[in-house]
Amino acid sequence: MTRKKSDNKIALVAGALDLPFFTRDALRAAGWDVFVVGLKNFYDSRLSPDMVVRLGGGGRAIREFKRRGIRKMTFVGALGHPNLSDLRPDFWTFRTLLKIMKHQRGYDSMAVALNKVLEGQGFEIVAAQDLAPELAFEKSGVQTRAKPSKSDMKNIERAIEVSHTIGAADIGASVVVDGQVIAVEAAEGTARMLERVVEMRAKKRKSSGVFAKMTKPGQDLRIDIPAIGVDTVNAVHAAHLRGIVVNTKTCFVVNKPAVIKRANELGVFILALDE
Repeated sequence: MTRKKSDNKIALVAGALDLPFFTRDALRAAGWDVFVVGLKNFYDSRLSPDMVVRLGGGGRAIREFKRRGIRKMTFVGALGHPNLSDLRPDFWTFRTLLKIMKHQRGYDSMAVALNKVLEGQGFEIVAAQDLAPELAFEKSGVQTRAKPSKSDMKNIERAIEVSHTIGAADIGASVVVDGQVIAVEAAEGTARMLERVVEMRAKKRKSSGVFAKMTKPGQDLRIDIPAIGVDTVNAVHAAHLRGIVVNTKTCFVVNKPAVIKRANELGVFILALDE
């Protein structure tokens, strides 16, 4: 079915790192008219966004979306620690924050609340991986030349179990298991967690264990999107882990060809699972 011209418009709200580049290009290749909004002090300047706003200045972006007839929005890219000046809310953001804070129990609940506020104003929040499925692993199975062994599968089963447990509690989604649980993700994020594991296992000679980044139960994947990239593969290898486990369709793979190539070079397996 052919989309109407007005239905072809989408706003991409971009945070840090490379994911916004791949998302923008994939959406445009799929025929979307993409209006890119860079979040001040987070987005990569090479992205050349159509508009730049600070975290507390959402009202200006909302007014521009309405002026342009944009009703669909997608959020991609990482957020670090903002400057206090970036957080100073305009009137729209202040009212929105009040509504969000009423429902705050953790990061996931805040994302759901933000979506509800935007939907209440006539916007549709969409998951970029639904519009451009090639941004994730589309089929389950081993994606690399290296394959998990029987002992790896035991670690994988344990990692999935623990990941779902901490995810259900809105703690994190990433976990490292090597016979026992080595690390779980908390507020620090996945990259910092892996840095800890690299340091802990610096003197280890033989690789064993797995890193899993699974979708949280009930996770709203329109804003809170798990992702892996080449840096993830490098960190897993540096931590002397044997492989990576992610979900199909719901975990972004930033520059998928480069991720698979690097994993093959390092002998790290990547397993994508439907569950």
